[in-house]
Parts: sequence; structure tokens; C-alpha cells
Amino acid sequence: MSNAFQSEAEIALRRTLAERIAIIDGAMGTTIRSYNLTEKDVRGDRFKDAPKDLQNNGDIYSLTRPNEIGDIHRRFLEAGADIIETNTFSATNIGQSEFFIEDPRETGGRKDPTFYQGVIENNFLTELARDINYSSARQCREWADRIANATGRRRYVAGAIGPLTVSLSISPDADDAGFRVITFDQVKADYRRQVRALIAGGVDLLLVETIFDSLNAKAALVAIQEVFAEDKIKLPIMISAAVGRGGETMISAQTVEGFWNAVRHVKPLSVGLNCALGPDLMRPFLAELSAKSDTFISAYPNAGLPNPLSPTGFDLLPADMGRFLGEFAASGLLNIAGGCCGNTPDHIAAIAKSLEPKPARKVNVLAPKLSLSGSLPFTHDPKNYLMIGERTNVAGSPKFAKLIKSGKYEEAVAVARQQVDNGANVIDVCMDEGLIDGVSAMNRFLHLLASEPEVAKVPFMVDSSKWEVIETGLKILQGKGIVNSISLKEGEAKFLDQARTIMRYGAAVVVMAFDENGQAASYSEKIRICTRAYRLLVDIVGFPPEDIIFDPNILTVGTGIEEHNNYAVDFIEATRWIKANLPHAKVSGGVSNISFSFRGNNTVREAMHAAFLYHAIKAGMDMGIVNPSMLEVYEEVDKVLLEHVEDVLLNRRADATERLVTLGDEIKARELAAKESASGSGVIVQAEAKDAWRSGTIEERLSHALVKGIDAFIDGDTEEARKKYGKPLTIIEGPLMDGMRVVGDLFGAGKMFLPQVVKSARVMKKAVAYLQPFMEEEKRLLVAGGGTARAQGKVIMATVKGDVHDIGKNIVGVVLACNNYDVVDLGVMVSSEKILTAAKEKNADVIGLSGLITPSLDEMVYVAKEMKRQNFKLPLLIGGATTSAAHTAIKIAQNYDEPVIHVLDASRVIGVVSKLLNPESKPAYVTEIKAKQERQRIEFADRKGARKMLTLADARTRRQPTDWATVDIPKPEFTGTKIFDPVPLEEIAAYIDWGPFFSAWELHGRFPEILIDAVVGEEATKLYHEAQAMLARIIAEKRYTAKAVIGFWPANAVGDSVELYADEARSRVVKTFHFLRQQNEKPAAQFNHCLADYIAPKESGRIDYFGGFAVTSGHGVEEFAAEFRAKHDDFNAIMTQALGDRLAEALAELMHKKERDYCGYGKTENLEMKDIIREKYRGVRPAPGYPACPDHTEKPALFELLNATDAVGIKLTESNAMYPASSVSGFYFNHPESKYFAVGKLVKDQVEDYSVRKNQPVTDTERWLAPYLDYDA
Repeated sequence: MSNAFQSEAEIALRRTLAERIAIIDGAMGTTIRSYNLTEKDVRGDRFKDAPKDLQNNGDIYSLTRPNEIGDIHRRFLEAGADIIETNTFSATNIGQSEFFIEDPRETGGRKDPTFYQGVIENNFLTELARDINYSSARQCREWADRIANATGRRRYVAGAIGPLTVSLSISPDADDAGFRVITFDQVKADYRRQVRALIAGGVDLLLVETIFDSLNAKAALVAIQEVFAEDKIKLPIMISAAVGRGGETMISAQTVEGFWNAVRHVKPLSVGLNCALGPDLMRPFLAELSAKSDTFISAYPNAGLPNPLSPTGFDLLPADMGRFLGEFAASGLLNIAGGCCGNTPDHIAAIAKSLEPKPARKVNVLAPKLSLSGSLPFTHDPKNYLMIGERTNVAGSPKFAKLIKSGKYEEAVAVARQQVDNGANVIDVCMDEGLIDGVSAMNRFLHLLASEPEVAKVPFMVDSSKWEVIETGLKILQGKGIVNSISLKEGEAKFLDQARTIMRYGAAVVVMAFDENGQAASYSEKIRICTRAYRLLVDIVGFPPEDIIFDPNILTVGTGIEEHNNYAVDFIEATRWIKANLPHAKVSGGVSNISFSFRGNNTVREAMHAAFLYHAIKAGMDMGIVNPSMLEVYEEVDKVLLEHVEDVLLNRRADATERLVTLGDEIKARELAAKESASGSGVIVQAEAKDAWRSGTIEERLSHALVKGIDAFIDGDTEEARKKYGKPLTIIEGPLMDGMRVVGDLFGAGKMFLPQVVKSARVMKKAVAYLQPFMEEEKRLLVAGGGTARAQGKVIMATVKGDVHDIGKNIVGVVLACNNYDVVDLGVMVSSEKILTAAKEKNADVIGLSGLITPSLDEMVYVAKEMKRQNFKLPLLIGGATTSAAHTAIKIAQNYDEPVIHVLDASRVIGVVSKLLNPESKPAYVTEIKAKQERQRIEFADRKGARKMLTLADARTRRQPTDWATVDIPKPEFTGTKIFDPVPLEEIAAYIDWGPFFSAWELHGRFPEILIDAVVGEEATKLYHEAQAMLARIIAEKRYTAKAVIGFWPANAVGDSVELYADEARSRVVKTFHFLRQQNEKPAAQFNHCLADYIAPKESGRIDYFGGFAVTSGHGVEEFAAEFRAKHDDFNAIMTQALGDRLAEALAELMHKKERDYCGYGKTENLEMKDIIREKYRGVRPAPGYPACPDHTEKPALFELLNATDAVGIKLTESNAMYPASSVSGFYFNHPESKYFAVGKLVKDQVEDYSVRKNQPVTDTERWLAPYLDYDA
């Protein structure tokens, strides 16, 4: 921000904040109570006859008790506050009406906009509110200047603007979600008067604080900006939200990032959090806000939780607050610190002392991005097309229009929900229709959407040609939405005025290519008008260019009118020009417009939409208004139809329209004649158990059932035992645990194997579940008798944030449960905050973390650091496919003082946990582990020093050579993508590699030899038969849905990267993939491999082909597993997941076979299935995140290229794990010498080179590749 737009006070304060952390004052209300003022003291002469009690009206103390209020300001300033707040939290007509106006509900009425209009117009309240604001500001000004003069340090006055006692975001009427007690304009009017009075009183800045409702805050911010514009003044703005334990604003349920996106447009001096939470609970949300925002950060939390027995009413003492906020500062989380409820001048003094030596947080510099929000944030990734749902547009959906016209707004909400469910990123709402009152309809419908959490989470687009409808919509969006649209058709003055209003509300804007001369139809007119609008918005209004979305007019083709023939081409080329010449601007359009001439023929229209989007997106189109549930996949369009459609869209031949009309009529006729039917059948596989053992005693039967995993009789046997023993807990601690001890002993001795143990756990769980209804009575009896029943220990388990894999974790949990440990499984994708909160709430003894993908290792490090910061004393267990004892020692254990132990597999976990929880064995065991980890760290450092690494330049000279003039380069039968949906499960099953299946159950050996192994053969054979039976059931009942997408593109290597082209002429690069090269020094006859070596280099003159795939068998896996878990059947739950993973890998193998066939050479392989499974074929299919290509961040580019999420339903987490978990993706290389290899350790020169190629900071590259670095990052 230029200094020309800053006050002298702001310049000085910004200079201070760049150098050190500033201190803001504490709780006025808490400190007032320490003066023990009575109701009579508070009233004074002015309010002696007021009808209600005023002792809790803290704001009027500025009028009736100015000496005490002045003394409080003095005490906070002398404690070290740089900024003091005015005593004006509720100094508005609305706030004061609670103390001076009778509540209509007491006489059978209700509070509504009519009531509050009376409040706004009440002269007594208006005068009172102005006096409070002005007087309080003058008091603060006097004391701030007095202390500044005495100390030589400048102090600042913040005009406090509170949240009000009403909500613009929610309805208090359970029967009418669209009702609001007050209007946006009423709230704004009240805030405008408060702002003016505070400014008149001499404040240095304005503080919109304790934001429970983001829309209320938006009304305050609009009011502030209007006053600034009208009064030709500008003060810095501080913004502070109050969030609950889930990190969402207390009333409107908006996340901190969503909130920041909604208020960032005012360019605040600071944004932060206050009230609602103590510092410990506030920290994770403050950390998120600090990372996401590009301004100063403030934090003034409550002094812990409320405690009526404490003198301040809150738990934390001054030293506690100093310690907590000192840690905030040390972690680089804030620039302004203070306290809210419960924080006295002593608390502020402690905070100031703690922060005095701490350096200032550096403000982030963020790249310009279109960042929107509903209750959740949405930041547009330029690599991904933004879907705007059009079915809540009366012009786009006859069904929706009918519902609105008939007043069925609640039913219309379901249309919006369906759009979100179908993948719309933004919901377009348009009410422009002659028979609809647009203002009323927009108001009603958006209020209803705001009350529907699953819809309110996405941003809304307010779509209208009527400005009054747009303004109505803007006043209802708590987040950052989009206005659709404005244009220059009524001249520059109106255009600029509307743009300023939109920016004031913080919305992005769609700009139509219209001006005073009309709609732009040609390419030249489109770019002329868009350029003119861009310059006006950016240069004159100061509109953020990333928030400008041009609609260069998608006009209808195929009309039979010659001048319309080039409309699609003109739009596509204008899009390309805008993206190249108007920095950060976006391009959108109403896609369905292109096909209006084919109304009534959905097949043709959907094909036109798919083809148009294919070409427009390639040109740079960022988003479009489409119905996501009715969008055809480009590669799936019939080739004949596609040719005819593209002839029209691309204006390739004079008779294109006539030919498409003819073909469209033929298609329609065929569809009318077509009949479809479907049927299905299911097979239920059951097994019977031998029952000779049934003649034994109840104890023998229970033990036998547990050891053999037989649950057929467990309910009856448990009931018989209950009648014999009387007390349910006695049964659990007696015969059931006796049986489980047998299981544990056999497992520990290697005489039982994991599949058997899991079945035993299933029996145990079912027995306990049967006894559960009797447990409360048993507890009562046990306690009455002086007894107790405790588990051996409580273990919190979770797959860390960003990761979705949990089969191994589930198995470990079952083994622990079998041994009487209380296991709390938090599931997958679990944040550090949730893990540690659960550990505290559940009083855990151990925490166990699991992860499969390499980014999970960083998350485990973060959890360890958080455990140390929060002073945990629990052991931390680490497990998962990518983890190791060495990594645990080197990267994780050093960040936490308590034991951090790698658990190799489920068979080891009981030994580890039992030693950790046994006071006698723990000290020696921990000493042994720590000594071993120290040796591992020393050995690692020695190896790193001894490891001979090549420079990247030298490694590249040792690439694998290929004679590119003669090598065979197979050409695939097609380019682009091909979708297989669904793939028959029975076809996939033949490709299953059973070896890893047994490994998952910790039965090790090569398949099929493992079935006759002397040690595990019997159990492996039994497991195999059970797996075959479950697989048969999955196939027969169609429990899982398998889908696949593969593709080929012309390609060439450019250095260690591979460019993919739109065609064999290499006219345009559509995507570039980046690969890494081995740098370890090798013998002279060996090469330093890189996957790019398997693609013909560009300089060879030969075109090569690059393949990609994404496959899943995961749709249905978790649902099926959940059915078994609900029945306490962990064995079959894990079995279903394990088979899901095997089917996914088998599907990847099947698709690789098809890929080789499409490339020709696969048709002559003549390989048996066992040879295919053992990969005795030409070519490889490495996956991002695995040894040959260890960078997971190449996965989003592959998914975009394949359109994998839309095509097969696989999504990527923030760590680029695939969901559903039973999914596989990767690349195809067909080079005859291609092979799998591990990149290994990386030297910094390659990391820097790779970062340049990927156009990302080196620190980001180091974070994603941390396990592979040969240096300390």
C-alpha cells in the first residue's frame, strides 16, 4: 500500500510492527468488576430512571464513571499496551436497545426488521450511542497521549466495534430458515454512525472484533468503507474473529481461511482471533490464519476457560498468559498480542514482558490467486477447471424456475444441494425472469441457502442483469462470492460505480464483453472491450486483477446464419489473448449458450459442450457455468458425432451445420427407439463349523471359540456364561480374557498367525457387545463391592492428516484390543490437533501414528513437535509402509523428548506397548531405544559423509544411452484418453498378485509356494480360501465398482523433463512432467537412471509417446467394510479392504496389458498370467511418490491430464494421497530397456534445478522430497 493512502499514525504503527510485537490491552469488563461498582453507581443522574438494570451495560460507564474507565486505560498503558481499545463494544442503537427498549417477545410479539427499524430511528438511542463512542474515544486519546508524552513511546487508540446481539446469517425461527430479525442495511446504518463518532473522538484505527457472525462483520466493513469514501478519510482497520473449538466463527460457522478470504479485500492492518477460546485451544487456528494471510496477525485470547471461583472468572494467571503468548511469538505466529476476557492489567504486563525480546513475525508475500469462500475457503487452482453449477438459474433450469414461481423455495434448495454433490465448486443463482420479483426471490433463496450447511460451504455467484438484485445478493453473502455481471454498456461512470461497490463487499466480478456499442461478437471487439474494462478496473478502481473474470460472450453456433459460424473460434482465440495479455484475469462463460440451436437434443448438446470446453480450456478458459451432472467426457463422445460437432465449433466446413442437424435427427430417432433393461443377482457365501467341541464346559467353549475364531455360537454361549457368573465384567476378566491370553501366547510364540488373531478379536468384540447392555449394572455392582476393571492401557491411533491408508493400522488396533488394550481409532486424514485433543480427553497412555505416503512423514514430525510444545509425556509409536526405524530416529525422535518408537508390524506392537506401560521395564527399555536411535543418527551422519554423490551435471553424463535413430518407438492406436467404466470385477480378478495379500496379514512367502510352507502353509491356505470366498461374494453382489482411465500423448524428453504435445506436429505443449536422476556414484558400467531417459529427446527428431493411467476398485470398499465393523467383525472388514487393494493393483496390471496391446507389441507377448504378474514384459508403469518418481506433486498434473476425478471418481488429498484408498495411478514407458529403479538420495544442485523446472520455491521441493535429501534442509 502506498504511503499516500496511509495516515501518519498508520505509518508509525506499521514501522513498529515491522520491528517488534505490539501489545494490545486486556478485558475492560473483567477489570471493571474489580472496582465493585453498584447499580446506583452505574446509573448516575442521567440514567437514574432507566427501566432496566444497567450494571452489565459496560459501555455507559464511559459516561457515568469516567474516572474509573480512565484509570483502567491508564493501568493497561502502564502495563505495556501500545494499543488501547475504546469502551464501545456495544455502543450502537442495536446494542443499547437491549437495556433501554422493551422486548416485544414479552408481550407476544417478536423481534423483526420492523422492530429494529424503530430501534435505528430512536433518537434517544442514537444520541446515547454517539455520546458513548465520542466520549470513550476522547478518554482513550487523552490517556494514550499522556502516557506517550511521559514515556516517549507512541500509543494508539483503537475504536472498538463489536459484533451486535443480532445475526444476519441465521434464523431464530425453527420453522422458517429464511427469516432474519434484521436487515443488512439496518446493521450497516447503525455501524456507520458508530464509525463516525469514533473518528470524531480521535481514534487512530478501527477494530472490528469478536466476530461471531461474518456477515455482521461484513456490514461493519462496508459501513467503514462508505464513511471513508464519503468523508475523504482513511484509517487502518484491524479485524478479529471469535472461533469455537472447531475453528469456525461461533454463529456463522465459517472457517478461518474462509473468513480471511471474505475480508481480505479491505487490506486490513491486521487480522486475528480473540475471545471464545484460551490460548491453547486458539493456537492451531491462529497458526492456520498466520500461514494463509498476507498482513499482520493479532491474537488476544481469553485467559483460559471460565472459572467462577477465580477472581477474574477465568483459569489462567498472568504468568500462564505470558508463557502461552511467548510461545506464539517464538513460533512466528503473531505481530500484535494481548488478552480478552479474564485478562487484567497484570496479565497484559506479563504478556508484554514475555514478548519483549521476541522478534516480529514476517508478513507473508502471497501469489495473486482467485480466493473465494462460502463457509469453507475455495482457492482456484489455475490447473483445474472451476465448475459453476447452473441449475439454480431460472434461465438454465425449467424445473428450478417452476419451483421459484410456485413459491417452493425449500424444494429449490435441494437443487442447489444436488449441484454441490455433483461437483460444482460455485453455485450460480439467477432470478431474472419476467414473472419473478428478482429482489424478493434472491433475498429469500440466498437466506435459505445460507441456512443449509452442505450448500453454504461453497461460494455463491449472484447472477443478474439488474443491479438492485445484485446488491441484494451481496448483502447476504458472508463469504467471498462472485457477481455476474457488470459491463460498459451504460458507460464508464456507472461501470466504475458498480465496480467500487462490488469491491467494497469483497466479491469477485464477471465482466461481460459489452460496451456502449453493444455486445462483442468478433475476436477484435472482444479483446478491445476486455482490455478497456481491465484498465479501468485495475488502474482507476484498484480492483484486484485476480478477482476479474471476463466473459467474452459464448454465442450460439449452428444457427444457419453465416456470420455466426466463427463465434466459438472467436471466443477461444479471445480467451487465449486475454490470458496472455491481461495478467491474472480469468475467463468464464455460459457454456450452454453455444448449443442453444440444438435445444431438445441433449446428446448433441452435451457433445458440443464437451468439445467446446476441451478447446476453450486448452486456450486458458478458467471456469464456466455448466451443469456438472450433465457434462459428457470429451474422449467418450462418439467419434462421428465429435467430428460433426467440431466441424461446427471450429468452423471447418461450409456445410457443417446442415450435416450436424441431419446427424442430430438420426441420433434422436435412434434414442427414441432404444430400450434398456438391467438385472442383477447376488451370491451369498456361507460356511459351517464343526461342532464336536460344543459338548465342553462353557469356559472350554468360549476359549475354543476365541482360539479358532468361531462366532456362530457366541451370543448363546455368552448368555450362558452371564447366567453362571452373574456379572458381565467377571466374564470379560475371566473366561474371555483367559481365552485371549491363550491367543496372545500362541501369537507371541509364532503358533498363531495374524489372520487367526483378527478372527479371535471378532469373537471377543461380539461377546463384549452382547454384554454391553448389562455393563452399567455390572459397574454399579463392582464399584459397590470395592472392585475395579481397567484396561491394560489406552492407545490413540490415527492415520495422519493427508493420508487415507489404514489397513495396517486397523490390524495393529485389533492385535492391541485382543490383548486387553483400550484402542481409540480416530480413522484416516486426522489432524495433529484432533489427535492430541483426543489424547487429552481420553486420558491416553500411548499415541500411535500411521501413514503410507511420503508426505505423511512430515506430518508425523509435526505431530511430534506439537507433542513437545504441549508438554506431552506419552510414548509415540510410528508405523506404516514408508516409515522406518532409521527415519524415526533421525527425523522424528529428535523433535520430542519422550520415547518415539518405530513399530515394524503388528506382531511387534504388544511387546513394545507392554514394556512402555510397565513401570519396571520402561526405564531400561527406553534407555535401550534411545541409545539405539543415537547410534542410528551417528551412523547416518557417517554414511552421509562417506556417501559418494555426483553433481547433477556429472550424473547426466552417465544417463542410459539409446540409439534413437534405430530404437523401436511403438505408436499407440489412439491419443488422448479412454475411459473404462465399469471394468468387470471378474476380468480383474484373474490379474491379482496374491503375494502382497499374504504380506498384509504378516504371512510371508512367495505365492503359491506359501500355501505348502511348513510353518504358515496351513493358515495361508485357509486364509486363501476365505479370500476366494469373499472375492466371489464381492463379484457376485457387485459390491465394488472398478473404473479406469488411460491415455497417450505425443511426447519428447527435454533434459530430465518430458513435454507432452497436443498433436504429433508438436504444435502446443499440453503438459510437462519433471523427473529426478540418480546421483549416487556407481561403477563405470552402470548408469545413473532417470525416467526421462526412456522418452526420445526432442533433438532426436523422432516423436515418442507418453502414457498415463488412474484406476480404482475402491468405490464400495469402505461401505462394505463398515457393514462388518458394525457387526464387530474386524476380520472380514480388513479382508474387504485388503481385497480392494489387491483388485486395484490387479486393475492397474490389466490396464497395463491393454496399454501394451494398444501400442502393438503387447499382442505378441505370449505370456502366461504368472509371467504378467511377475512383470516379465516390456515397459514399466512407475507411480508418482514411488522410488523411480518420488515426488507426489507430479500427481495433480497427471490427474488433470486424465481428468481422473471426473472420469473415475478418484480425488487427491492435500498430501496427494488418492481417495478411495484402493486406487493406483502412474505413467507408462514403453522403451525396450525401461526398468524400475530407485532415485535414491538427492544433492542440493538437483533439488535447485528441479525447483526451477517446476517453478516452485526450493523449500517446497525440500518439504515434499525430505526423505530423499542428502543434506539437512
